[in-house]
Amino acid sequence: MSGVGPLRQPSDFIGGRWAAIPGDDVVSRDPAAPDHVVWSGSPRMAHVDEAVAAAREAFPAWRSRSMDERASLLRRFAEVCGRHAERLARTITAEMGKTLAESRAEAKLLQDKVSITLDPLTLSRVRDFEVDAGAGKVGRCQFRPLGVMAVVGPFNFPAHLPHGHWVPALLLGNTVVFKPSDRTPATGQLVAEIAEETGFPAGVFNVVQGGAEIASSLVCHPDIDGVLFTGSFPVGRRILEANLDRPGRMIALEMGGSNAAIVWHDADPRRAVLECLRSAYATTGQRCTCTRRVLVHEAMAERFITAFCKVASTAVIGAGTDPEPVFMGPVVSRQARDAVLERQVALAGLGGRVLMEAVALDRPGWFVGPGLVQVPRFDRGSDCETFGPLVQVSVVSDLDDAIAQANATDFGLVAAVFTRSDAVWRSCQDRIRVGCLNRNTGTAGASSRLPFGGLGRSGNLRPAGSFAVDLAAYPLASMEDGGEATVVPPGVRSMDDLPG
Repeated sequence: MSGVGPLRQPSDFIGGRWAAIPGDDVVSRDPAAPDHVVWSGSPRMAHVDEAVAAAREAFPAWRSRSMDERASLLRRFAEVCGRHAERLARTITAEMGKTLAESRAEAKLLQDKVSITLDPLTLSRVRDFEVDAGAGKVGRCQFRPLGVMAVVGPFNFPAHLPHGHWVPALLLGNTVVFKPSDRTPATGQLVAEIAEETGFPAGVFNVVQGGAEIASSLVCHPDIDGVLFTGSFPVGRRILEANLDRPGRMIALEMGGSNAAIVWHDADPRRAVLECLRSAYATTGQRCTCTRRVLVHEAMAERFITAFCKVASTAVIGAGTDPEPVFMGPVVSRQARDAVLERQVALAGLGGRVLMEAVALDRPGWFVGPGLVQVPRFDRGSDCETFGPLVQVSVVSDLDDAIAQANATDFGLVAAVFTRSDAVWRSCQDRIRVGCLNRNTGTAGASSRLPFGGLGRSGNLRPAGSFAVDLAAYPLASMEDGGEATVVPPGVRSMDDLPG
């Protein structure tokens, strides 16, 4: 496929220079054609130290620049991203399998994120301010960059999600070491090439490739000041454990979800079906915001389930670059496909009824059709996140039970409620424990103009989106006394009263 992948040989980008990493320890393949190698290289552990050192060396000069200067470079970065948007989109599709339409939308988000970060409303969260501190004192709050930030990216949005971390980090004066997912290294290197073309000072933005060992070395490195991570709960848990003795290090985790949608009896049935289906199977179910569980009122259940299965059966499945409109591409790997099929069998063993079977397609690549399993009810003990196109549905009769089942999960990222009733919506707002709650629109998708993050195993209360600027700076509080007189504390004699 023409126009795919980085322009250079497989390399890390450290201190403004390229360090080749030939080999095949890390290989990315096209999930729609697994015989096709997109990128191949052998990461170097020593490059982690070199990248962190380069970022540390660049930090003082970068933080001393004005925010306007840093913003100007980020605007240029957005422009360069726009020039390379098609290559970036095709590289994302080649490495992780999403449709080209989705990849093009992701590439565009890189430009949008810069504009949103520079919006005065976003920056109002980190604007210096002063107050009257009493007794003639002036209180001031100034925001300072943290230092060297490690950004560890996921495979499903390999450009957009890490970009959502490093843009605010760079704007606030931090330097960055980015470790792409080992499933999407070509996308990570292409981003580094875009950064080089932008003209960031050497060491401000660095990229090191690798798998778990490289990631562990980076997030545990003694000379970083923060870890901005998007990925699974088990990996996020290990990051927290590795940093227990560093309470001053910023650890921001976004770790997925087992997201519920409540379809109430008064919902618009067409909207509910289409939005639940879109949110369940977008990116072939490989979004942390995908709908995994549907709670449908008994008065709506038969109509909703029948329509859902009928519409889902029409979904076009194919390679992301197929000429006809494609709704679902492959999942990222054989292991991901097998996990979907194994989870379906497990649900059936727990009493679930397979209404629409997810099956592996008889063609090259890791293609699997959409699945729907009806279960008696949702409970915390059997809940887990399945990163693929498999959805569960349960029928409910009252709102209290629907909310209780929606909360029957260790995750807490996003939920959706389909209803015309303001009272139902308010009750769900008050009682469903998630970081994002939508009304009459699906769980998948989020606005970068809002905070994005969750509770429980979905995150550690460090939301990204428009709140990502909070992760990039700390407040420095100061009190200044401009008065001439010094107050003598009670019980202490003044210096003037002391014998000479």
